[in-house]
Amino acid sequence: MKFVKRGPPGFAPMYAAEAEGLRALRAAGMRAPEPYAHGVHGAEAFIEMERLELGGPADWPALARMLASLHRNIGQQFGWENDNWIGLSPQHNGWSGDWGEFWRERRLEPQLAVARSNGFSIDCGPLLQQLPVFFDDHRPQASLLHGDLWSGNIGFTHEGPVIFDPAVYYGDREADLAMTELFGGFPREFYAAYAQTWPLDPGYSTRKDLYNLYHVLNHANLFGGSYVLQAARMITRLLAQMGS
Repeated sequence: MKFVKRGPPGFAPMYAAEAEGLRALRAAGMRAPEPYAHGVHGAEAFIEMERLELGGPADWPALARMLASLHRNIGQQFGWENDNWIGLSPQHNGWSGDWGEFWRERRLEPQLAVARSNGFSIDCGPLLQQLPVFFDDHRPQASLLHGDLWSGNIGFTHEGPVIFDPAVYYGDREADLAMTELFGGFPREFYAAYAQTWPLDPGYSTRKDLYNLYHVLNHANLFGGSYVLQAARMITRLLAQMGS
């Protein structure tokens, strides 16, 4: 069976990036929908993919082990060959040999530029200046990431867990884990199983706020409201943790 998403013609590049991301996940051995076709038909853009029957048992440890397996796909650099989308927002990629630089230039700064154009007053200057401090003792590998890993983008079939709606790139695996904690979080058995499979480095509890700041800024730019205040609070908290 097939599942089809449709949108205005301007969604065609977004659907093309989604198909590319799904192919990357599947090539890495993940259970994800197989993309069949995408493009524009008449007045609509579309992506056609495998229909997965969700509603299977929620095997969170299996999802954690599957994610750790994804993260063991290691690239030579951070980033991705093409730009893609995080939700409805463009996500800038390209390649970089420096993870901290990539996070500043391809993740935080583009969102902050959109925030300024939206008229939001979010002062991230001091944090950006001290960003290298977060990586003084942390040298992550360039893991293949899902990129948009929240509860709405995972599911369970009777054959096991599945992931979909990716925003793939190579980055610090902690960025995927951090996002799982952002909107309500996953059950404790998920984190316990991941830690048993591949423990996280010391300092993750601080870095996860830095990684989630990207997603909160994106939500601020998409929806405004309380997300703007949440971003400001996160920046204040991160600076306090650095002793600034």
